[in-house]
Amino acid sequence: MDNYQIADSFSLLAKLMDIHGENSFKAKSYASAAFAIENLQVQLTELPAEKIPGLKGIGTSTAQKIDEILKTGKLKILDELVQKTPPGVLEMLNIKGIGPKKIHTIWKEMEIESVGELLYACKENRLKLYKGFGEKTQQNIIDTIEFYNKNKGSHLYAQVALVAAEIESFIQKIFPGKKIAITGNYKRQLEVIDEFELVVEAGEAEIEMTMQQVDGFSQKEKQAGYFCYATSIGINVKLFYTDAADFIHTLVKTSSSPLFYESLVTHSQSLNNITTEESYFERAGLPFIPAPLREDAQASKINSGMPLPEVIQPGDIRGIIHCHSNWSDGSNSIEEMARAAMDKGLEYLVISDHSKSAFYAQGLSEERIREQHKYVDELNEKLKPFRIFKSIESDILNDGSLDYSNEVLASFDLVIASVHSNLKMSEEKAMSRLLAAIENPYTTILGHMTGRLLLSRPGYPVDHRKIIDACAANHVVIELNAHPNRLDIDWRHIQYALEKNVLISIDPDSHVKEGIDDTKYGVLVAQKAMLTKERNLSSFSLADFEKYITERRMLKAI
Repeated sequence: MDNYQIADSFSLLAKLMDIHGENSFKAKSYASAAFAIENLQVQLTELPAEKIPGLKGIGTSTAQKIDEILKTGKLKILDELVQKTPPGVLEMLNIKGIGPKKIHTIWKEMEIESVGELLYACKENRLKLYKGFGEKTQQNIIDTIEFYNKNKGSHLYAQVALVAAEIESFIQKIFPGKKIAITGNYKRQLEVIDEFELVVEAGEAEIEMTMQQVDGFSQKEKQAGYFCYATSIGINVKLFYTDAADFIHTLVKTSSSPLFYESLVTHSQSLNNITTEESYFERAGLPFIPAPLREDAQASKINSGMPLPEVIQPGDIRGIIHCHSNWSDGSNSIEEMARAAMDKGLEYLVISDHSKSAFYAQGLSEERIREQHKYVDELNEKLKPFRIFKSIESDILNDGSLDYSNEVLASFDLVIASVHSNLKMSEEKAMSRLLAAIENPYTTILGHMTGRLLLSRPGYPVDHRKIIDACAANHVVIELNAHPNRLDIDWRHIQYALEKNVLISIDPDSHVKEGIDDTKYGVLVAQKAMLTKERNLSSFSLADFEKYITERRMLKAI
């Protein structure tokens, strides 16, 4: 073990001690030791043990730890601290601009345990509420994390969507005159994309030779049928090569789940020399099935011949449910949020700022709720026929109760109940909290059911069927939180909700006016579950939404 490796151990030890809030004097001494060791002119392995304590910057205690490292290759105190530190907190050390003391605040005070959660918190304006984190620091952290994430391989669908057309256009440019088509998980509209995939009408040798001359692409993998390239923009690009006769067959195969494709090809063995995907399904004796529905769960529908419903489209959204303003942790005023919705031709906005338990997000006290409701009444007079509904994203507390009295909850048009704290729960605890909140007569919508953040934080464990059954019994809508980091409820559980006659509500959870556009990402994954506009609350017209709210109030009164 050389000096650099030993110095790294002491440097990490110092940082972890600061992160854990341990003795700052010792942490500084270990940091100083790391600097001293790194600058030694002789390797510690070459020195007699008795001479190490006399070296500049190395005291007796540090010398003993150096001896431990040299003899065992490990440092017990460091290993213990690593074990006590969540992996995501350790990963934060890779983010420039936040040192160990700031990480301590992020972890211990904000209860954030991953880089993804940190990015999400920044975009919700939460960091700037804490000492030492101004708006500039928050933006720098966003920029650094986004740069860091570029090189991690997996990406949110929304991140890939920003560059998909550009990549497709670039590939078309370097293969002029060739048929090019987007395929794979992006075409299937999956939440997380590991590779951006395209089918190219070209031979293996042509692909390989052409791509060798392209700057910014380096070959990562070569398998029968495709090449995979790492790119300078951080997204892996996979190119499937095929001839003209097999182009559509390759496109359908690569944009289907294996089980779906297996079921599909049993219908016909002659699926070459076809010019369109529609013709491919017609040849197989089936109605056209778009790529988002080519999943395992849809294979049975192929065999049964059931007609497919007309799934929801982005243009079917009529109002924005679940958004935040600068009354809590949003960036825009309620009027700015409303006008942004009006500019898109929408009919209503449900303002749902954070509740009082969300102190980190400047949650609303009872007094501020009264003030906000008065302000909303004034805006509704000013902006009609557009309407702003009074709502709150009420925290589900540890015992499952909501954090206002029934009198206050009754003052809202609707209540979104969500978990935001103490996310490390057993399934038993999570179910207890959620079921109690669902049974609260004032809960209208269950917000982001599992609290997951894609690529960042797994959701707390829940029994989806029991939650859906409870929502059905209590007339509670289930949110499909459309924020690209959440997409929660997972689309794979929506079909059961529809079977139980539970409404879904595709909501952007926007904290800036531009965020209302995130509803489209919710729509895209909802299509995979064959959700129709009739079963989505945010697709209700203003008149139908008002009727729904009135009927819900009548149910509460019973």
